[in-house]
Amino acid sequence: MDMRRRNNVTVTGRPDGPTIVLAHGFGCDQNMWRLIVPALADRYRLVLFDYVGSGGSDLSAWSTERYSSLDGYAQDVVEVCDELGVERAVFVGHSVSAMVGVLAAQAAPRRIGALVMVAPSPRYIDDDGYRGGFTADDIDELLESLESNYLGWSSAMAPVIMGNPERPELGRELTNSFCATDPDIARVFARTTFLSDSREDLKHVRVPTLVLECLHDVIAPREVGAFVHAAIPSSRLVTLAATGHCPQLSAPEATAEAILEFLESLK
Repeated sequence: MDMRRRNNVTVTGRPDGPTIVLAHGFGCDQNMWRLIVPALADRYRLVLFDYVGSGGSDLSAWSTERYSSLDGYAQDVVEVCDELGVERAVFVGHSVSAMVGVLAAQAAPRRIGALVMVAPSPRYIDDDGYRGGFTADDIDELLESLESNYLGWSSAMAPVIMGNPERPELGRELTNSFCATDPDIARVFARTTFLSDSREDLKHVRVPTLVLECLHDVIAPREVGAFVHAAIPSSRLVTLAATGHCPQLSAPEATAEAILEFLESLK
Protein backbone atom coordinates (compact mmCIF):
# COMPACT_ATOMS: atom_id res chain seq x y z
CA MET A 1 0.00 0.00 0.00
CA ASP A 2 1.14 3.56 -0.73
CA MET A 3 2.07 4.89 2.72
CA ARG A 4 1.59 8.48 1.59
CA ARG A 5 -2.04 7.83 0.78
CA ARG A 6 -2.60 5.50 3.70
CA ASN A 7 -1.40 8.06 6.24
CA ASN A 8 -2.41 11.20 4.31
CA VAL A 9 1.23 12.35 4.30
CA THR A 10 2.06 16.01 3.73
CA VAL A 11 5.63 17.17 3.06
CA THR A 12 6.26 20.89 3.26
CA GLY A 13 8.88 23.43 4.28
CA ARG A 14 12.44 23.62 3.03
CA PRO A 15 13.11 20.61 0.77
CA ASP A 16 16.84 20.44 1.56
CA GLY A 17 16.49 21.17 5.28
CA PRO A 18 16.76 18.75 8.20
CA THR A 19 13.57 16.74 8.65
CA ILE A 20 11.00 17.19 11.40
CA VAL A 21 8.20 14.62 11.71
CA LEU A 22 5.09 16.00 13.44
CA ALA A 23 2.76 13.42 15.04
CA HIS A 24 -0.68 14.20 16.48
CA GLY A 25 -2.37 12.73 19.55
CA PHE A 26 -5.64 10.92 20.28
CA GLY A 27 -8.70 12.27 18.50
CA CYS A 28 -6.67 14.70 16.41
CA ASP A 29 -4.96 14.92 13.03
CA GLN A 30 -2.10 16.81 11.39
CA ASN A 31 -4.15 20.02 11.26
CA MET A 32 -3.35 20.47 14.96
CA TRP A 33 0.17 21.58 13.97
CA ARG A 34 -0.89 24.32 11.53
CA LEU A 35 -0.07 27.22 13.86
CA ILE A 36 3.55 26.22 14.42
CA VAL A 37 4.31 25.02 10.89
CA PRO A 38 5.09 28.54 9.57
CA ALA A 39 7.71 29.06 12.28
CA LEU A 40 9.52 25.85 11.29
CA ALA A 41 9.03 25.73 7.53
CA ASP A 42 11.72 28.25 6.53
CA ARG A 43 14.55 26.10 7.85
CA TYR A 44 13.21 22.56 8.05
CA ARG A 45 11.57 19.92 5.90
CA LEU A 46 8.34 19.04 7.64
CA VAL A 47 6.58 15.69 7.42
CA LEU A 48 2.99 15.64 8.67
CA PHE A 49 0.69 12.64 8.62
CA ASP A 50 -2.44 11.12 10.12
CA TYR A 51 -2.34 7.82 11.96
CA VAL A 52 -4.49 5.18 10.32
CA GLY A 53 -7.98 5.78 11.64
CA SER A 54 -7.50 9.53 12.06
CA GLY A 55 -8.02 12.58 9.88
CA GLY A 56 -7.68 11.94 6.16
CA SER A 57 -6.04 8.53 6.48
CA ASP A 58 -7.26 5.47 4.61
CA LEU A 59 -9.73 3.94 7.07
CA SER A 60 -9.70 0.64 5.17
CA ALA A 61 -6.15 0.09 6.46
CA TRP A 62 -7.26 0.19 10.10
CA SER A 63 -7.46 -2.99 12.17
CA THR A 64 -8.25 -3.56 15.82
CA GLU A 65 -5.39 -6.05 16.12
CA ARG A 66 -2.69 -3.66 14.93
CA TYR A 67 -3.90 -0.55 16.71
CA SER A 68 -4.69 -2.06 20.08
CA SER A 69 -1.13 -1.29 21.16
CA LEU A 70 1.13 1.71 20.72
CA ASP A 71 3.45 -0.48 18.66
CA GLY A 72 0.93 -0.33 15.80
CA TYR A 73 1.13 3.46 15.74
CA ALA A 74 4.92 3.32 15.98
CA GLN A 75 4.85 1.01 12.97
CA ASP A 76 2.95 3.72 11.06
CA VAL A 77 5.73 6.19 11.89
CA VAL A 78 8.52 3.84 10.81
CA GLU A 79 6.77 2.93 7.55
CA VAL A 80 6.15 6.59 6.67
CA CYS A 81 9.81 7.38 7.38
CA ASP A 82 10.91 4.39 5.31
CA GLU A 83 8.70 5.49 2.41
CA LEU A 84 10.20 8.99 2.44
CA GLY A 85 13.78 7.91 3.11
CA VAL A 86 13.88 9.94 6.32
CA GLU A 87 17.07 9.67 8.35
CA ARG A 88 17.91 11.12 11.77
CA ALA A 89 14.72 13.16 11.87
CA VAL A 90 13.49 15.13 14.85
CA PHE A 91 10.24 13.48 15.91
CA VAL A 92 7.75 15.87 17.54
CA GLY A 93 4.98 13.91 19.24
CA HIS A 94 1.98 15.35 21.03
CA SER A 95 0.48 13.57 24.05
CA VAL A 96 0.38 9.80 23.46
CA SER A 97 2.47 10.31 20.32
CA ALA A 98 5.43 11.22 22.52
CA MET A 99 5.52 7.58 23.63
CA VAL A 100 4.89 6.41 20.08
CA GLY A 101 8.05 8.32 19.14
CA VAL A 102 10.00 6.51 21.85
CA LEU A 103 8.92 3.16 20.41
CA ALA A 104 9.62 4.23 16.82
CA ALA A 105 13.12 5.41 17.77
CA GLN A 106 13.80 1.99 19.32
CA ALA A 107 12.43 0.15 16.30
CA ALA A 108 14.24 2.25 13.67
CA PRO A 109 17.09 4.21 15.30
CA ARG A 110 18.50 5.46 12.02
CA ARG A 111 15.19 7.12 11.20
CA ILE A 112 14.87 9.23 14.38
CA GLY A 113 17.74 11.23 15.81
CA ALA A 114 15.96 13.37 18.42
CA LEU A 115 12.62 13.57 20.24
CA VAL A 116 10.37 16.47 21.20
CA MET A 117 7.65 15.36 23.61
CA VAL A 118 4.74 17.80 23.81
CA ALA A 119 2.63 17.21 26.96
CA PRO A 120 3.76 13.57 27.24
CA SER A 121 2.53 10.91 29.65
CA PRO A 122 4.00 7.41 29.85
CA ARG A 123 1.15 6.27 32.11
CA TYR A 124 -2.12 8.03 32.89
CA ILE A 125 -3.09 5.92 35.92
CA ASP A 126 -1.52 6.58 39.33
CA ASP A 127 0.77 3.87 40.69
CA ASP A 128 2.92 3.36 43.79
CA GLY A 129 5.36 6.27 43.81
CA TYR A 130 3.96 7.64 40.55
CA ARG A 131 1.28 10.22 39.86
CA GLY A 132 -0.24 9.97 36.41
CA GLY A 133 -3.19 12.20 37.23
CA PHE A 134 -5.97 9.58 37.24
CA THR A 135 -7.05 6.69 39.44
CA ALA A 136 -7.92 3.37 37.85
CA ASP A 137 -11.57 4.13 38.61
CA ASP A 138 -11.25 7.49 36.86
CA ILE A 139 -10.02 5.82 33.69
CA ASP A 140 -12.65 3.08 33.87
CA GLU A 141 -15.35 5.75 34.15
CA LEU A 142 -13.82 7.78 31.32
CA LEU A 143 -13.71 4.77 29.00
CA GLU A 144 -17.19 3.64 29.95
CA SER A 145 -18.57 7.11 29.19
CA LEU A 146 -16.67 7.26 25.90
CA GLU A 147 -17.90 3.84 24.81
CA SER A 148 -21.54 4.46 25.71
CA ASN A 149 -21.86 7.93 24.15
CA TYR A 150 -18.78 9.00 22.22
CA LEU A 151 -20.21 12.23 20.82
CA GLY A 152 -21.50 13.28 24.23
CA TRP A 153 -18.17 12.40 25.81
CA SER A 154 -16.34 14.44 23.17
CA SER A 155 -18.51 17.50 23.74
CA ALA A 156 -17.98 17.30 27.50
CA MET A 157 -14.32 16.33 27.64
CA ALA A 158 -12.68 18.22 24.78
CA PRO A 159 -13.04 21.68 26.43
CA VAL A 160 -11.67 20.25 29.69
CA ILE A 161 -8.68 18.73 27.91
CA MET A 162 -8.04 21.93 25.97
CA GLY A 163 -8.36 24.18 29.02
CA ASN A 164 -8.43 27.93 28.34
CA PRO A 165 -12.17 28.40 29.06
CA GLU A 166 -11.82 32.09 28.25
CA ARG A 167 -11.06 31.00 24.66
CA PRO A 168 -14.02 28.70 23.90
CA GLU A 169 -13.10 28.49 20.21
CA LEU A 170 -10.17 26.24 21.17
CA GLY A 171 -12.45 23.83 22.98
CA ARG A 172 -14.84 23.82 20.03
CA GLU A 173 -12.01 22.97 17.65
CA LEU A 174 -10.93 19.99 19.72
CA THR A 175 -14.55 18.89 20.10
CA ASN A 176 -15.01 18.99 16.32
CA SER A 177 -11.81 17.00 15.85
CA PHE A 178 -12.92 14.34 18.32
CA CYS A 179 -16.38 14.16 16.77
CA ALA A 180 -14.93 13.71 13.28
CA THR A 181 -13.24 10.47 14.38
CA ASP A 182 -15.07 7.21 13.77
CA PRO A 183 -16.47 6.22 17.21
CA ASP A 184 -15.46 2.57 16.89
CA ILE A 185 -11.89 3.52 16.04
CA ALA A 186 -11.82 6.18 18.77
CA ARG A 187 -12.86 3.61 21.38
CA VAL A 188 -9.91 1.38 20.52
CA PHE A 189 -7.44 4.29 20.35
CA ALA A 190 -8.71 5.59 23.71
CA ARG A 191 -8.15 2.23 25.39
CA THR A 192 -4.73 1.95 23.78
CA THR A 193 -3.87 5.44 25.03
CA PHE A 194 -5.29 5.58 28.54
CA LEU A 195 -4.37 2.04 29.56
CA SER A 196 -0.80 2.24 28.24
CA ASP A 197 2.30 2.10 30.43
CA SER A 198 5.50 3.15 28.68
CA ARG A 199 7.58 3.98 31.74
CA GLU A 200 10.10 1.22 31.16
CA ASP A 201 10.54 2.31 27.54
CA LEU A 202 11.84 5.70 28.65
CA LYS A 203 14.95 4.08 30.06
CA HIS A 204 16.00 3.03 26.56
CA VAL A 205 15.92 6.51 25.01
CA ARG A 206 19.41 7.36 23.75
CA VAL A 207 18.72 10.43 21.62
CA PRO A 208 18.55 14.11 22.63
CA THR A 209 15.07 14.77 23.99
CA LEU A 210 13.03 17.87 24.78
CA VAL A 211 10.12 17.48 27.21
CA LEU A 212 7.57 20.28 26.88
CA GLU A 213 5.00 20.58 29.65
CA CYS A 214 2.36 23.20 30.45
CA LEU A 215 1.88 25.03 33.73
CA HIS A 216 -1.60 23.54 34.10
CA ASP A 217 -2.60 20.36 32.27
CA VAL A 218 -5.38 18.06 33.52
CA ILE A 219 -4.18 15.18 31.31
CA ALA A 220 -0.44 15.38 32.00
CA PRO A 221 0.24 17.19 35.31
CA ARG A 222 3.69 18.57 36.01
CA GLU A 223 4.66 15.56 38.11
CA VAL A 224 4.51 13.56 34.88
CA GLY A 225 6.85 15.95 33.07
CA ALA A 226 9.30 15.70 35.95
CA PHE A 227 9.11 11.89 35.81
CA VAL A 228 9.76 11.76 32.07
CA HIS A 229 12.67 14.19 32.38
CA ALA A 230 14.24 12.19 35.22
CA ALA A 231 13.81 8.91 33.32
CA ILE A 232 15.63 10.14 30.19
CA PRO A 233 19.22 11.17 31.00
CA SER A 234 19.67 13.13 27.77
CA SER A 235 16.47 15.15 28.17
CA ARG A 236 15.75 18.82 28.71
CA LEU A 237 12.56 19.93 30.49
CA VAL A 238 10.85 23.19 29.50
CA THR A 239 7.69 24.43 31.20
CA LEU A 240 5.61 26.55 28.87
CA ALA A 241 3.62 29.48 30.24
CA ALA A 242 0.52 27.79 28.88
CA THR A 243 -2.66 26.10 30.09
CA GLY A 244 -4.24 22.93 28.80
CA HIS A 245 -3.06 19.84 26.99
CA CYS A 246 -2.59 21.32 23.49
CA PRO A 247 -0.02 24.13 23.63
CA GLN A 248 0.53 23.94 19.86
CA LEU A 249 -2.95 25.51 19.64
CA SER A 250 -3.21 27.53 22.84
CA ALA A 251 0.38 28.86 22.87
CA PRO A 252 1.82 28.25 19.39
CA GLU A 253 4.47 30.97 19.54
CA ALA A 254 5.93 29.70 22.83
CA THR A 255 5.75 26.09 21.62
CA ALA A 256 7.52 26.87 18.35
CA GLU A 257 10.15 28.96 20.13
CA ALA A 258 10.98 26.14 22.54
CA ILE A 259 11.26 23.64 19.69
CA LEU A 260 13.50 25.97 17.66
CA GLU A 261 15.80 26.61 20.63
CA PHE A 262 16.16 22.86 21.11
CA LEU A 263 16.88 22.33 17.41
CA GLU A 264 19.56 25.02 17.50
CA SER A 265 21.21 23.22 20.42
CA LEU A 266 21.55 20.08 18.29
CA LYS A 267 23.76 21.78 15.70
